[in-house]
Amino acid sequence: MKIENPVLTGFHADPSMIRVGDTYYIANSTFEWFPGVRLHESRDMVHWRALPSPLSRRSQLDMRGNPSSGGVWAPDLSYADGRFWLVYADVKVVNGAFKDCVNYLVTAEDIHGPWSEPIRLNGVGFDASLFHDDDGRKYLVQQTWDFREYHNPFNGITLTEFDADTMRLMPQTARTIWNGTDVKLVEGPHLYKIDGLYYLFCAEGGTVWTHQEVVARSSTLDALSFEGSPINPFLTNFDTPRSYLQKQGHGSLVDTPNGEWYYASLCARPWHHENESVSDPRGWCTLGRETSIQKVDWTEDGWPYIVGGHGGERVVDAPTDAADDEAPAPHDQHDDFTGATLGDDWNTLRVPFDERMGSVGDGALTLKGRGSLCNLFDLSLVARRWQAFDFDASVGVHFDPHDYNQMAGLTNYYNDLCWSWAFVTWDERRGCRVIEVAQNDFNAYTSFLRDDAVPVPDDVRTVWLRTRVRTQTYTYDYSFDGEHWRNLGVELDAKILSDDYVNQRYGGFFTGAFVGLAAVDLSGYETEADFVDFDYRQLRD
Repeated sequence: MKIENPVLTGFHADPSMIRVGDTYYIANSTFEWFPGVRLHESRDMVHWRALPSPLSRRSQLDMRGNPSSGGVWAPDLSYADGRFWLVYADVKVVNGAFKDCVNYLVTAEDIHGPWSEPIRLNGVGFDASLFHDDDGRKYLVQQTWDFREYHNPFNGITLTEFDADTMRLMPQTARTIWNGTDVKLVEGPHLYKIDGLYYLFCAEGGTVWTHQEVVARSSTLDALSFEGSPINPFLTNFDTPRSYLQKQGHGSLVDTPNGEWYYASLCARPWHHENESVSDPRGWCTLGRETSIQKVDWTEDGWPYIVGGHGGERVVDAPTDAADDEAPAPHDQHDDFTGATLGDDWNTLRVPFDERMGSVGDGALTLKGRGSLCNLFDLSLVARRWQAFDFDASVGVHFDPHDYNQMAGLTNYYNDLCWSWAFVTWDERRGCRVIEVAQNDFNAYTSFLRDDAVPVPDDVRTVWLRTRVRTQTYTYDYSFDGEHWRNLGVELDAKILSDDYVNQRYGGFFTGAFVGLAAVDLSGYETEADFVDFDYRQLRD
């Protein structure tokens, strides 16, 4: 069997991979999206199945008001003492000198849950991971943030002992164990003990084109005792601009039962407009940062390296001892909303889906109109990841607005600054419902149809809306019967929904594009919209 990268497509950043018995697990960052932390399992590293998210309750994670790309950064999954341990940060400030965050710990005896209520750890820095030493002691390893303008903000890797009896850190034990290389921006630490030596894997260079993973080791956990590998960088695409995978780094190491080694890291797949260079800019990653897995080997003097070179490979040999595993369901999705809860592919922003946002069941998703798609506190948006460059998504909408402040429709969304949608609203000039297309581009809002909005006949109950995404561009269509479609005449540049576009002007650029369903009522009357028969279909090569 072969591992085809990326193994987790569309917005699956910062993978923390472990093995328990013959099963591998990956935890990924979710940032402002709820539920918190994305989990997958596999027995062969080829086929991955989604698991219920561990942070599904507001008592575990309340991100109301968090900035876009705040929230859950770089969760760490581990297994020791007969249970799973999950460390995660809730980051409350993204831009500027400060990164206000709190690191939490939850545990579970079963990966499927139930997961405990969170234990507050500290706020020293983000990207914290828990290391279980073979003598029974435990340590929190984390990036250290320094807000002082005369220091580099990435102020080394801090190690703090954790008391498993009291489930509390011991702050007096904190020390810096490594400052990183001269590339700086050292973060994402994971610590391992292999053949009596401690190996520290860290990301550097920022999670962009200059991203890299480096390795250091030490015989002790004393302050500043780690030395860097002579063959660093361990993994990078900085010098491989034409590679299929880019931005690789920030991940975790795992061994197989037979002693093979693999490394899971984030990656990205850029595309370019025809008139653009393939190297500057390197492109636009609308699917966000995904997860790749590379094979690892070791030098005679005990340093790990990526098989095939530090740029990694698109296709990698699977473990020779991989257990038989079944292929997961395809990423295509049809939801007729007959169940009483939302499926695992659906996400909301910052808080869980509840009666304040709407309800689901009996063949419809009902959303109460709330704030605009720029709102960080109260909005009704249910969305799923883009997981392919080319796909169609459609939905039927039952909506009877009586004011232009009331809107409901289908959105392609990156964050509160960058999104678009096709929606049903009220046109007071014509005295009827209309279909409009609008885009928010760093808060430059454009109503594309204006005087040409499509009137909705009075006898039409269901307005069908569809988006067709074709890598570089995407469009919106409408139908009054669900069979005969008409294009709304607006072609939009998909790059606006990419990390790389957002990064040009905003420091929070860590997620990926979503397609979703939204209801807005700026008049405050919470006018309801019913959504029926959502369909997401990826185009096959």
